[in-house]
Parts: sequence; structure tokens; C-alpha cells
Amino acid sequence: MEESSLSPVVSNESCRKSHHPETVKTDLVHRLNRIEGQIRGIKGMVDKDVYCDDIITQLSATQSALNSVAKVLLKGHLKGCVVDRLTEGDEEVLDELLVTFQKLMRK
Repeated sequence: MEESSLSPVVSNESCRKSHHPETVKTDLVHRLNRIEGQIRGIKGMVDKDVYCDDIITQLSATQSALNSVAKVLLKGHLKGCVVDRLTEGDEEVLDELLVTFQKLMRK
């Protein structure tokens, strides 16, 4: 598999950076580390032929954890990035935000 296919998808226009407080970043990293562990656990369950319903239960818990990370990021984005850009007169951020909501609601 090519290395580029393993890289996270990041838009070239996303040269902007978020400015989360260290406490929020630490919380996000801890949450993501737990999710990473959950995913490894699910993979192990599949390898061990664990009952499908048990795997689905773990997938549901992992999805819930991912949704929690998204909520934390969205809250910070709204209170920080979006407010800052609107204050600067950049109303394009509203269109960007609508696209973000559409991505989150696809689930």
C-alpha cells in the first residue's frame, strides 16, 4: 500500500490551525488513544471469531466515543475559529460550517 494512502485526508486549503487550550488537546489525545485501543480490541475480536453481536456492541461504543471527540472539536471550532472569522468579517466560514454539519450528519 502506498504511503500516501495511509495519510489522513487534509485539505490543501487547511493551512489554518486551531488554537485549542492545552487541556482540551490533552483531553482529545486521551480520548483518541482510548478509541485506538478499542479499535485494536475489535480487530482482536474479529481475529478470535468472537460472536458478531459482541463485536457490534464494541463498534457502537467506539462510534459513540468518536462522536464525543467530534462534539468537543465542534464546540471549540464554534466558540473559537468561527467566532474569530465572523468578527473579522469572513462570512464564508458559515458555508464551511454547513458543510461540516453535513459531514457529521451523514452517520
